[in-house]
Amino acid sequence: MSALVVPPGPNPRRGIGVVAPYDFALDHELWRWVPDGVTLHTTRTPYFALPVGIEMAETVSDAAAVIEGVHSLVTVRPEAVAYACTSGSFVHGRLGERYLSTTMRETGAPVAVTTSGALLEALSTLEITRLAVATPYVPEVTDRLCAFLAEAAVDVVKSHDLCLTHDIWTVDYARVADMILACDDPGAEAVFVSCTNVPTYDVIAPLEAALAKPILTANQVTMWAVLRALSLQARGPGQSLLMVGGSN
Repeated sequence: MSALVVPPGPNPRRGIGVVAPYDFALDHELWRWVPDGVTLHTTRTPYFALPVGIEMAETVSDAAAVIEGVHSLVTVRPEAVAYACTSGSFVHGRLGERYLSTTMRETGAPVAVTTSGALLEALSTLEITRLAVATPYVPEVTDRLCAFLAEAAVDVVKSHDLCLTHDIWTVDYARVADMILACDDPGAEAVFVSCTNVPTYDVIAPLEAALAKPILTANQVTMWAVLRALSLQARGPGQSLLMVGGSN
């Protein structure tokens, strides 16, 4: 009888926790930015039967929901935790974003990143102060985003929204490209596509080439920032944020 050969155990992977809204459907897209040797652990906030709007943004960013999400992740010891929701992290302005980050750290996240905080970090890294904004939201939610950016001295020169209140994740690439083109303006140094439920990975590079300016998106800046905090490089060929503003 031949000797039993036991293969070596799997190489340890660096873990990143993700707290997402209950309707988040783009786990697969987040993974596309993740380099080898890193794994994602994703959880969701409790479900509420709400349309996408101000009330939903406030509900999914409620401290109790965020604390529950972080608590569900810390057992597997992630090195960082990302709150992957744009509206939930800008709905109460910069003070609300800072409160979310602080709450996550106090709950046990070694490093805490929010999507809207990541956006500000990306804009600062690229030295962008004039921005065009494309969103799937109703206008009052887009207005909150513009107010959040104004607090950070970022001027929204033009915006375009789709006025969607449900199933945002079903928006296809053609419609994403159309809304980017609709909101672009000669005075904008970059375009930002808001909402982590909008798929964008494959449109970033071709739209950057067409418009000759950075295209920033919610999932892109989130993954870039959380990986950067761990001195890791996000993957995304042709995406200017990743080439200019890589790891620390």
